[in-house]
Formats: sequence, C-alpha cells, structure tokens
Amino acid sequence: MALQVQVYRTVPTAAHSGSNSLLWSTRQSVVCVTGDRASSVGGRGSRRVCLKVKASLDTTAAAAAAAAAAVSTVGQVTEVNKDTFWPIVKAAGEKAVIVDMYTQWCGPCKIMAPKFQQLSEKYLDVVFLKLDCNQENRPLAKELGIKVVPTFKILKDNKVVKEVTGAKFDDLVAAIESVRSS
Repeated sequence: MALQVQVYRTVPTAAHSGSNSLLWSTRQSVVCVTGDRASSVGGRGSRRVCLKVKASLDTTAAAAAAAAAAVSTVGQVTEVNKDTFWPIVKAAGEKAVIVDMYTQWCGPCKIMAPKFQQLSEKYLDVVFLKLDCNQENRPLAKELGIKVVPTFKILKDNKVVKEVTGAKFDDLVAAIESVRSS
C-alpha cells in the first residue's frame, strides 16, 4: 500500500484534456509525494518544496518481514534483535525461552557463549536466544530491565519468570531446571 500526498499552494487553473498535467500560473506550486519519493512541479518563479515521507506501514512491514525471517532452531542459539525478539518469544508458546543478554566487548559474556551453546544442545525442549545489547537493541534491553551483562532471562508464556545475572553457569543450569520442572 503506497501513501500518496499532493500539496497545492493555490488551485490549478485548468487541466490539459487527456493528460495528467495541470496548467499553472507563475506563483503556483505543488508537491507530489508517493512512498518515500517526492517531486515538485510548478511554473516559472514557483517555490520548490521537497518532502520525504515514511509511512508507518512501511516500518511495520519491514519489522514483520524481519520477524518472519528469524526462526529459532532446536538445538541452536538464535541471534535476535529488537524486531525479531517478541515474535519468536510468542511463537515459542508454552516452551521456556532463555535469552542471553550480552555485548561484544564483555569478557564474561565471551566465556559464557560456548557454555550457552552446549545448553541449547542439551535442552531440546527449550528455545535459546541471544541478544546483543548494542545501541540498536538498547530500547529492548531497557524494556527487559538489563543493567549488567551477561544477564540471562528465562521467559514462559511471554513473561520473565527467572533471571540470572553474571557469568554464573551453575545458577543458570539450576534456573533452567526449575523452570522446566514447573
């Protein structure tokens, strides 16, 4: 679906028969916007105006496409971002979802990454995700209440039920076991 906007400074004086063009006086101008492109039409001496419009439908469609492309795989850790996180969590249904919140520069995060991968291969009834808490994903990290990394959030039915902060492997295993048994 495309958004189309036409802005007239003054009313056009006449139209050519059989065409889409309009006749303009020297002071008239118009801006036609379709999607994310703009063009300005006007007579001699007209003011040129340039607009760029991005419809929320375009943004929503891009987010939906990104979410559809991101699918969690059993036995693997799936990288998510602010657009794909909630759709994957919702798609997990009643399964537990464990999210590794990390950053690229975090030493303890790098130590936990291969251990987290091993857990994903062990617990095949659990969805394992990882989220880089970088600038792009900061709003989601803030929404989830991340203050330190690594932080592991365990969700069930779209709600956080357990949290383990720091590189505490044994605490993470205990939390996974308790959520699986409940």
